Amino acid sequence: MKKFNDKLKEVRRGKRFTQKDVYTKMGVSANCYASWEQGRTEPNITNIKKLCDLLEVSADDLLCIEDDGNTPADK
Repeated sequence: MKKFNDKLKEVRRGKRFTQKDVYTKMGVSANCYASWEQGRTEPNITNIKKLCDLLEVSADDLLCIEDDGNTPADK
């Protein structure tokens, strides 16, 4: 299973964005964004939403959440 930081890099590169493209459009510092990609920190929910919108990806995909076919009521 991929980690968030690896998926973030993969999606960003797939969109042909540089780190600078993303952190500038997000309004966060270069160090903050680099920390996300290096796995040192993770973004808050507001920034996850911004990343999803900017990178045109679902939160489930970006967060590496896999659907196991079970609903919460099934558990």
